[in-house]
Amino acid sequence: MKVLSQIITAVIIVLAIYLSFSVLMPSKDSLAKIPRTEFSTNRALEYVKAISEKPHYVGSEAHESVVAYLEEELKLMGLSPKIQKGYTAGDWANLSRATNIMARIKGAGNGKALLLLSHYDSHPHSSYGASDAASGVATILEGVRAYLAQGKTPKNDIIILFTDAEELGLNGAQLFVNENKWVKDVGLVLNFEARGSGGPSYLLIETNAGNEGLVHEFKEANPEFPVGNSFMYSIYKLLPNDTDLTVFREDANINGFNFAFIDDHYDYHSQLDTYDRLDKETLAHQGSYLMPLVAYFANADLTKVVADDDAVYFNMPLLKFVSYPFSFIIPMLVVGAVLFVLVLLHGKRTRKLAYRKVLLGLVPFLLVLLINGVLGYFMWPVLKGMYPGYNDMLHGFTYNGHWYIVAATLFSLGSCFLVYRAFRKLGSVHLFVAPIFFWLLLSIALGIHLKGGAFFIIPFYFSLLMWYLKIRDRKVSVVLLALLTVPAIFILAPFVQMFPVGLGLKMMIATTLFVTLIFGLMLPVFMSFQKKKWLGIVTLILGFVIVGVAHFKSGFTKETPKPSSLVYWYDADTKKSFWATYDKHMTPWVSNYVKIGKDASTNIKYNFSSKYGTELQTVSETKDRLIGQEAAVTKLRDTVYNNRRHLQVQITPSRLLNRVEVFSENINLQKVKVNGVKLGSEFLSKRTANSKLITHYMSNNDSTILEVTLPVQEVFQMTLLEEANDLLATPAYKVPERPESEIPMPFVVNDATIIKKSYQF
Repeated sequence: MKVLSQIITAVIIVLAIYLSFSVLMPSKDSLAKIPRTEFSTNRALEYVKAISEKPHYVGSEAHESVVAYLEEELKLMGLSPKIQKGYTAGDWANLSRATNIMARIKGAGNGKALLLLSHYDSHPHSSYGASDAASGVATILEGVRAYLAQGKTPKNDIIILFTDAEELGLNGAQLFVNENKWVKDVGLVLNFEARGSGGPSYLLIETNAGNEGLVHEFKEANPEFPVGNSFMYSIYKLLPNDTDLTVFREDANINGFNFAFIDDHYDYHSQLDTYDRLDKETLAHQGSYLMPLVAYFANADLTKVVADDDAVYFNMPLLKFVSYPFSFIIPMLVVGAVLFVLVLLHGKRTRKLAYRKVLLGLVPFLLVLLINGVLGYFMWPVLKGMYPGYNDMLHGFTYNGHWYIVAATLFSLGSCFLVYRAFRKLGSVHLFVAPIFFWLLLSIALGIHLKGGAFFIIPFYFSLLMWYLKIRDRKVSVVLLALLTVPAIFILAPFVQMFPVGLGLKMMIATTLFVTLIFGLMLPVFMSFQKKKWLGIVTLILGFVIVGVAHFKSGFTKETPKPSSLVYWYDADTKKSFWATYDKHMTPWVSNYVKIGKDASTNIKYNFSSKYGTELQTVSETKDRLIGQEAAVTKLRDTVYNNRRHLQVQITPSRLLNRVEVFSENINLQKVKVNGVKLGSEFLSKRTANSKLITHYMSNNDSTILEVTLPVQEVFQMTLLEEANDLLATPAYKVPERPESEIPMPFVVNDATIIKKSYQF
């Protein structure tokens, strides 16, 4: 009978883990042919394919083609698209001329409008932008098409907005929010984004006030596959990541929902962000959000989404989407603490607990936390040492990254089984106290400092009940105990992979610690298993087997190419030329030009700004090559009034450029304008000497007109970097195409010819 109980217990645990992941997204059945009045993933894919045929970043040849395509598709739906153009610089001092595409479905009422938002530009310079964010544009196009096919007239206006230059600094969104009169009509935004090419789409709620109204209305709309929790958004707010929706929230105090998928992170912003690599179920998941939300919010009172109070929320199988107000947090924590003390006293009073054994039970818990914490912390640095090519995957997530997550999970489980087996004589009622108490402390810390994670107290309640049952009857059914672990698995299991998938394998420590803590919450079940020693050994062996599988998948191939970089740099001040690379582990294709052992910082003092602050690593001096004329830099005006110097300089390209970047050692700049756009005072105040002043992503090779206001006696010093993505396309440089096992490194200036020159005025 004991064997049968253990088999049933194992089945319950495995099934709960399976359900915690499998119910997050629509199945492949959703790809079947469906009526014109419903969202079709296949039809949405047609839009994705058309938009992502070529890289279409700001200034590229394909950019205008995508604009024309989107205009035409909106017209085919019977809408009248409008174009908004203008310069903006965002919060990052990245100037561009954005082209927004807008359309409006007129509602029968006069309430606030629902805005459907995504961006259509791809990341410079080689990304096809299929997932980020043609998938979002396609979701909206197909959703609007299906909605219009239903022949319904909404109560609220529905605005469709496809922004431009999101990748450069949310510029298109800033242009719309700060300069378009439609913004005053908007009551709610639904934004569709991507930070990878697969996996579930996560809900993130953005609001300046309380989220309780948004949470309530989202539940009323009742999407079929809600995935998200308030803990994720609490973490998101701590990170330097923004979306177009951030501009609506910060600049116009407009609430909204973000829907973004983050798996297969290695495709993000790279040449691999193609139509073929976008997961079809992921696109279906985006559609499963859009359709019910449009149907609901097109007719809802959008003033109801505004609230002063906040709510905790999370998803789980069967219950779908659970929420409760922040006002419940402290009472739930107090009740949990009181119940913990009562059960502890009950155990002592009934002589089922010995305090000495409870204290000894801290040892294995702290030991597995230490072992698995060290494992998770050092796993990624060790992997980068074993496989140097991983250092050049700036995403921090490798093609075989999911295998490493599985291996880390197995290693953590194995150490838990072996350590706790060594202390088995203490009994599970004593061993269980430490993890339960720790989880209570964690819940209290979250409830006070990171309230979005306050729902972690819920697994604690079920574990507390398990502990009480074990104290009352040490022979309590292990099957019953296993059933009580299901809520913990449903709520917590997805976090095992969520952090390294979203933030990179450097967050493997989150995997190992979550496994340890979940194991602790399920301790009475695991301690009831026979052969714990062999379970631990087998689990560790399986971990090494998975590492072996990952090893055989660690090579770079056509399907899993290595990012590489190469630029040609001409210093017009010293009349010297260099080959340079961002690569820490150079391939033969790169080392044919850049020789190992010469630090780039000794010759190249300036770097184009990049997402992760990546700097050029290695440089080799070379002979001069035909690179074209330097830009013409002209002083247009230099006047003094109000005891300040007002200088205007024009930078006119002499060759076809993609961007120019201006550095300056002046830190007392009182005002800066570029092409009529004023830079933010916060950005200027944070600048340091010789840091970036402005980056201009160019369209039609337009000029850059820089206006600076500075102290009257101060000399204005600037260093100009002008960049063209023409290295491989220009025969004079004699650089062949990359091997199939390599792609251009994303996030940095790549395959470029660069001229650097300094000026003083």
